[in-house]
Amino acid sequence: MAGSSMDTYLNDHLGGAKFGIDLAEQIRDRHKGTPLGDVMASMASEIELDRQSLLGLMERMGTSPNPVKQATGWLAEKVSRVKFATTMSDDDGAFMALETLAMGVEGKASMWRALKEVAGEYPSLATTNLDELIDRAEAQAAILERERLAAGRQALSNDATAPSDDPEATTPKRVNPYSAENPPTSPGRPASESAFKR
Repeated sequence: MAGSSMDTYLNDHLGGAKFGIDLAEQIRDRHKGTPLGDVMASMASEIELDRQSLLGLMERMGTSPNPVKQATGWLAEKVSRVKFATTMSDDDGAFMALETLAMGVEGKASMWRALKEVAGEYPSLATTNLDELIDRAEAQAAILERERLAAGRQALSNDATAPSDDPEATTPKRVNPYSAENPPTSPGRPASESAFKR
C-alpha cells in the first residue's frame, strides 16, 4: 500500500494524463486532415498508453483513482476547449494548446524520473520499466517542442500581422502551414522539420 503522499502524487498525474489526452484530441480534431492532425492522433494514442501504464502501476501499489481529481482534469479540458475555440485564431489556439500540452508531457517525464529515484522502496516500481516510460515521454516532449516552436513562429510573427506604411501594399497573408507542400510530421523526422514550416 502506497503512502498518502504517493497516492496524492500519482492521482495528480493521472488527472493530468486525462487532460493531456483530451487536449491532444482537441488539437487533432481542429486540424483534422493536416500534418499536425496526424501528429496529434499519434500523440493522443501514446499518452493514453502512458495513462494505462500509470493506472496499472497504481493498482499494483494499492492506490485508487481519486474521482475528484479526475473531475478536475475533465473540467480543465472543457475550459481549454472553450478558450481555444472562441477567443483565439487557429494559429494562436494551436500555439497555446501545444504549449500547454508540452508542459504536461514534461511534467509526466519528471514524474517517471522521480519514481525511478524511489523505485528501490516500492516493489511495484522496481518491476516497472521506468526507463522505457522516461524515453517515451522525452520523445513526445521533443516532438511537441518542435511543433510548439513552429506554431509560435506562425502565431507571433510580426510580418504576418503588422500593417504596411505603403497604402498600395497588400496586407501580408498568413501562410497555410498545412499546404500540400508541407509533408506530414512524424516522430522520425529531423527536429528542424514540422507541420508549421513556413
